[in-house]
Amino acid sequence: MGRILRNWSILTTIYFITFCIQSRRKSQRSVIMREIKILAILVFFTGVLYWGVEPFAHSQMHPHVEAPDYSFNDVDGLQGATGNAAKGAELVAANCTACHSIEKAGFPKIMDDASSAASYGVVPPDLSSAGKLYDANFLAAFIKDPVKATKTEHKYVDGKVHPMPGYGWMQPQEIADMVAYLQSIAPEQMTNKEVFTDACQRCHSIKYGDFRFDGTKSSMLAFTPDENIKTYMGTLPPDLSQHIRSRGEQYLHEFINNPQKHLHGTSMPRVGLTQEAEKQVISYMTEVGDSKKPEREALAGPFLGYLVIFAIFAWLWKAKIWREVHQEQGEKV
Repeated sequence: MGRILRNWSILTTIYFITFCIQSRRKSQRSVIMREIKILAILVFFTGVLYWGVEPFAHSQMHPHVEAPDYSFNDVDGLQGATGNAAKGAELVAANCTACHSIEKAGFPKIMDDASSAASYGVVPPDLSSAGKLYDANFLAAFIKDPVKATKTEHKYVDGKVHPMPGYGWMQPQEIADMVAYLQSIAPEQMTNKEVFTDACQRCHSIKYGDFRFDGTKSSMLAFTPDENIKTYMGTLPPDLSQHIRSRGEQYLHEFINNPQKHLHGTSMPRVGLTQEAEKQVISYMTEVGDSKKPEREALAGPFLGYLVIFAIFAWLWKAKIWREVHQEQGEKV
């Protein structure tokens, strides 16, 4: 929409200038034909730029990738198994709480964030909301083999191992039970900020989400200290305050769903968010980084109206000029 408005406004302005230039022509018919030719040339080159050059440039800078897949059928997930939440509670307590907190179920953090990051490389997530944030198939696949599920096999080579061990040795039903339990304790509703915090903030900061001028520490800094996350990821993950503007919504959906599509070899893991959770993450990024978007989009109608009014006045001015030219020619004759 923005490109259409921009190109059309340029075209209208240029064409309006031609009206003024052509007003000195002696023959009205020849002037009209000349204006039609000029307009045709402008339309042609604008069309070439808009439908030819610009899409080609965009395709080179942003190659097409497959649409996000929220079914996660490519992972070794539940395989149709239905879990038992009561049995899953026992399994989670026995196998997960040594590293993970589950505040909602009464399992607090074992260590503070700095100590956890020093021990594991990254702060382990609290699992209270995992059953809501993550797709059930992905969650099962992650429990079995975190490296394969997150598509980070290229990262864990030469003896390097993922901080979370795989539980592929467990029975499929047991893993299904664990997933069922995590879903049973997950909150029914979460705000956009809560979803972002639980899904992204272990590694990413979003400083503009809580911008402070008094020198106090922002609550939206990454939980994992910079020195630890840089070692764990190989580079410091970017602050996401302005990513909605620099990357765009569609790119973020594709990247979060499967980072390897856009940045092959990146250490950013496939997160496994549900479509709803992913939308909430991007909605929060929009609230923080593009808070004026609704106001900006609301200008489209008034701006189109301005172009129409501008065109009307341009035509009236042209008609006035030509009346004066014809009057002068008549007087000379």
